[in-house]
Amino acid sequence: MTLEREPATHERELTSAVELCLPDGRLNPAAVGWTRRPLHTANLRGWGRTKRWEYWGIVTPDHIIGVTASSLDYAGVHGLYVLDRASGRETSVDAVVPLARGVALPPRSGEGGVSARGGGLGIDIAQGPDGTILHAAGPGVRLDVEVPLPQGHESLGVVVPWSRRRFQYTVKDVGRPVHGTLSLRDRSYDVGGPDAFAVLDHGRGKWPYAVTWNWAAGAAPGRALQLGGQWTDGTGVTENALFVDGRLHKIGEELRWEYDRSDWRRPWRISGDRVDVRFEPFHEKVARTNLGVVANETHQCFGHFSGWALTDDGTRTDLDGLTGWAEEARNRW
Repeated sequence: MTLEREPATHERELTSAVELCLPDGRLNPAAVGWTRRPLHTANLRGWGRTKRWEYWGIVTPDHIIGVTASSLDYAGVHGLYVLDRASGRETSVDAVVPLARGVALPPRSGEGGVSARGGGLGIDIAQGPDGTILHAAGPGVRLDVEVPLPQGHESLGVVVPWSRRRFQYTVKDVGRPVHGTLSLRDRSYDVGGPDAFAVLDHGRGKWPYAVTWNWAAGAAPGRALQLGGQWTDGTGVTENALFVDGRLHKIGEELRWEYDRSDWRRPWRISGDRVDVRFEPFHEKVARTNLGVVANETHQCFGHFSGWALTDDGTRTDLDGLTGWAEEARNRW
């Protein structure tokens, strides 16, 4: 599958705090743009396809871990996922809580507490200026880690404006250090070291009913990559960035995504004027939900990146050896 993209977009960098919404709940025009650190307060109001979530992905040489706490209006959808990279064995604990009862999701990224409960799963995330402490536990699995925030580390914040009533604020924070413990079926594993890293996807917004997105993220010591596609098309904003030693280099163009929807394990290619990467999956995670008017199908492939991207000054950065994921998600919600 080849998805063509338009030429580079013009984007505005925001450097001061701003509220996402106007008092009437519509998008604040001053909030549209991108940031190097979280500056938006997601003062969302009312009901109607309002989505809030925190997703942490953690990569280690032995495991890939995903933690999700979310409120999707009609339900809280939470999860704890672990892939054993050597065996390919997956462990998943999932919970759907009607009307998202008991879910706490603060309005600013990196501040306040996140909590979610349901179906034997418990998630608690404490956020502060020095970093994040994450606890998640379900039957047979427990995660206890810290994710420090290094001095000068930058993340990509983006507001995507479909309209004044439909918009999304996202923070993609890639390549954070992480250390702690994973307990899985009575065995304990250390989490940490130079080849372990964490990725945050913080989302707050009001969505159209049907949306498809691509997301790719990967990291290695000193380098990280964040790429998105489809859902931002035509909005004048992208969620593409290269990180070198924690510094963000914004890639302000819509990219070409090439992959085979009949065989997700075949290599992917993501390319544009400032980036050209090949992604080779070693595992595919499939998630499907079909509740009639509400449905989701996500193919998240874990694998290795190769290729290059350009910094703001045109320096070519080698991306060989980055580990992470690339995905396609199709939602009716």
